[in-house]
Amino acid sequence: MLCKRNYKGYLYLEDGSIIEGCGFGSKTFNYGEVVFTTSMNGYPELLTDPSYKGQILIIAHPLVGNYGVPKINVLKNGIIENFESERIQVNGLIVSEETEGNKWNSELSLHEWLLENGIPGISNVDTRSLIKKIRMNGVIGGIISSGVEIEKIKSFKYDEIDFTDFTSPKNVIVHEGLYNKSIVIVDCGVKHGIIKGVYDALKYDIIRVPCKSNANDIIKFDPKGVIFSNGPGNPNLLKEVIDTYNSILEYRIPILGICLGHQIGTMALGGKISKMKFGHRAVNKPVIDVISGKSYITTHNHGYAILSKKDLPKNVKLWFFDPNDSTIEGWINEEMGILSLQFHPEARPGPLDTTWIFDKFRKIIEGV
Repeated sequence: MLCKRNYKGYLYLEDGSIIEGCGFGSKTFNYGEVVFTTSMNGYPELLTDPSYKGQILIIAHPLVGNYGVPKINVLKNGIIENFESERIQVNGLIVSEETEGNKWNSELSLHEWLLENGIPGISNVDTRSLIKKIRMNGVIGGIISSGVEIEKIKSFKYDEIDFTDFTSPKNVIVHEGLYNKSIVIVDCGVKHGIIKGVYDALKYDIIRVPCKSNANDIIKFDPKGVIFSNGPGNPNLLKEVIDTYNSILEYRIPILGICLGHQIGTMALGGKISKMKFGHRAVNKPVIDVISGKSYITTHNHGYAILSKKDLPKNVKLWFFDPNDSTIEGWINEEMGILSLQFHPEARPGPLDTTWIFDKFRKIIEGV
């Protein structure tokens, strides 16, 4: 195999199989859970999404890198416009063909970006065959190696590691708004697209507190609403965050849960979250709103979910479900002012079908 960067790359899977390709990015290796996305665009947003921490991402689209990587664009209040966090979050990247970027605002190539962030990549891989393997057998642990051959593989237990320790801020972060009011985000790895969606709808100060904050750490900011964010890993490990959610319920403050935050809320209210076979990771996933009867195309990135109606908390109303596999995509408790979504309403990258949910949360907060 001829490789344009003159070094090979390998994917060592825990079932014993080895996939050879061409290395790019950093000449190193990394452990991770091997997952895939069917997104056809938005690799800068995908790779910087904290929910991918601990995972080796396969991008199904055959050409990745076409428009390079732009310079990070930070607004005056600290919200990032074109990435989802300050750095690459995936543990590794697998593509069919890595291309050289060519666009007016491109600052780095995909290869240069991975190299700068110390992330290994593999190209010249039959990604269709690899994705079929995962769809048949489920996600699998492995090692991605770029330019380095590995002799011994240790087991990688993704489900036993609390990855929010790597994606949650260590201290409080404030994004200033236009009004003397605040929203608190319990930040387990929040995407900046969510922060921007909340800011556009409310214009309040947005206060991000560490994922393991307790209720007192949140209430001292006198928030008008609390958001439990997205984030990586197994939600069943987050007992401390589940306890915080239950404590916040006592204050009767409106709550919005997104992705991991939805899973935390589900367990706090007595529901069940289970691991999926290969998860939902795409920007074209349909959901059905059972209240309005409408369907929407949405952005997803999760490997855990409410698998059926019987796993819902008993005191909530079903709101959204996925017509492809009937997993639950959202519930609502109108009396307590809680909105809970498995999918992402902010859509970076992806469609704008459900950005109205941020405005719905605003109306609950303001009693409209």
